[in-house]
Amino acid sequence: MITRRQFLGTLPAAALLPSLSHSAVAAESFRLRYILSSAMYGEMPLADILPEASKTGAEAIDIWCRVHGNQREQITEMGDAAFEALLEKNNVRLGVSTRYPLGPFKLQEEMAWVKKMGGKIVLCGSSGPKEPEGAEAKAAVQKFLEDMKPHVAKAEELGVTIAIENHDKQALFHPDSLRYFAEFNRSKNLGVAFAPHHLHRWEDQIPTLLRELGSHQIPFIYFQEHSEAIRNKVAKEIEMQQMPGFGGGLDYRPIVKVLREIQYAGYVEIFMHPTPRGIPILPTVPEITAAINKSREYIERCLKQTV
Repeated sequence: MITRRQFLGTLPAAALLPSLSHSAVAAESFRLRYILSSAMYGEMPLADILPEASKTGAEAIDIWCRVHGNQREQITEMGDAAFEALLEKNNVRLGVSTRYPLGPFKLQEEMAWVKKMGGKIVLCGSSGPKEPEGAEAKAAVQKFLEDMKPHVAKAEELGVTIAIENHDKQALFHPDSLRYFAEFNRSKNLGVAFAPHHLHRWEDQIPTLLRELGSHQIPFIYFQEHSEAIRNKVAKEIEMQQMPGFGGGLDYRPIVKVLREIQYAGYVEIFMHPTPRGIPILPTVPEITAAINKSREYIERCLKQTV
């Protein structure tokens, strides 16, 4: 007689594969879905930016408007057909239209345009009191969700998603507001554009917040770190520390570990703010792309360490 352990030890490794859990297989095969922000290139032409998507491992483009870039205005000038031709030429699709100037209540035309162009997400900020906490955050989130109902209904009709960034000086900012959003939001077509750099005061809560919101309520995540350079002119070396892997100090391992655990399926965007807004983060297209790839390589190293 031999024990079960001894018997299993005689089997080839392949025979044991069916015993692997589904979660283990899913964890091993997990991949991040990168999207490229046009704003990283300032107001450079789309014809110069779109070829960089594949070079940065991005499957889609996030189109920004002034003051951070002007690619949305470029599309209006060239026409939708010309933009579609550029997308096809460069084998990239529209993923996101970032339209902060419109606010959350003037998105209906943009949502229709995104749908027409094959995109998925319209991104903006929230409305209401600035940085509420506790009971005030609960009331603010409930009112915001109520006010958003007709816009969410349109998003549901079109099959697109409205992503609201947790941004400082806005209603959706404090961890309390994010938790109430997770509790009260009922639509899969409304979610959070999750911004860790706006949660730097609560850095230790970021993994928990990601779990509480879950993949279904986070269609988009910024990979950006908080820095004094976000609103102040500083040395370029310090400004670049907003980007992952440039010495800013945020450990992305707990973040990507949770993304793996929740099988995150939304977009991730490597991002930073130059000062002043609207300029490219570095002087040339190859330099910008190389910087994005440096961050992506760091993120991928962090991801490997979570297996």
